[in-house]
Amino acid sequence: MNPVFHALFQKSRYLTNCLNEVLKQHQLYSSQWTILYCLHTHGPMTLTQIWKYLNVEAPSITRAISRLETLGWVERVDGEDKREKIVTLSAMAEEQLPKITETILAFEEEMVGSLTVEEQSQFINLLQKMKG
Repeated sequence: MNPVFHALFQKSRYLTNCLNEVLKQHQLYSSQWTILYCLHTHGPMTLTQIWKYLNVEAPSITRAISRLETLGWVERVDGEDKREKIVTLSAMAEEQLPKITETILAFEEEMVGSLTVEEQSQFINLLQKMKG
């Protein structure tokens, strides 16, 4: 195995586990936060738009959205085509978002705080050079 991939996979799992731990205070998992952030950034989206954007399989997104809806984080409304549902953030999610964002920003700073701005930029450039 290429050591680059091993290091990326290891760090990715580590970051996900740490983020899940940090998000516990908001009763969220990182996968749920990703969806909430996507909706916050891009506005209401269809399930298809969400799974394509996040590059996650449709059944996983459908289950996650159902769970988020049950927990009160999102709502589904009819789209122009009645068969297509539009997913939108709930009022509760909009209200909680600033606190969650604060938590996320503190987490991100803790994780990359040891890197200079230049190193962070180099890292992004290296990741973008990879195929995909």
